[in-house]
Amino acid sequence: MTRREARVLCMQILYNADFSEISIDESLKNVVEGEVSPMVEDFLKLVKDNLEKIDSIIEASLVNYTLSRLNKVDKAIIRLATAEMLDGKTPKKIIINEALEITKEYSDQGDHKATSFNNRLLENISKNLN
Repeated sequence: MTRREARVLCMQILYNADFSEISIDESLKNVVEGEVSPMVEDFLKLVKDNLEKIDSIIEASLVNYTLSRLNKVDKAIIRLATAEMLDGKTPKKIIINEALEITKEYSDQGDHKATSFNNRLLENISKNLN
């Protein structure tokens, strides 16, 4: 499994948890059958262990917007990217690029509004974490 595939699966698990209003662990069981890649487990652990902090960082980085108004797919993408930035093992530029590529594939509706919005938000988050 590539890192991108692991990120996409994590986004789907996080989305399912938020949409279904269940825990990330329950969502994992609903979305994945069989063994889970250690990379996916690591990404999910990062989010679970820091969810309050992640949401606080996102909320502080939004301009004239609230976390609750975010599209659930975008929220999952941004949460994962923020968790990775907090972890500090991957350069922020790579994290942002990966998040935007996932946004283009799963959230953008051809008008690039979601990609543009997420790019600005992720740049704000990156600056706030420095």
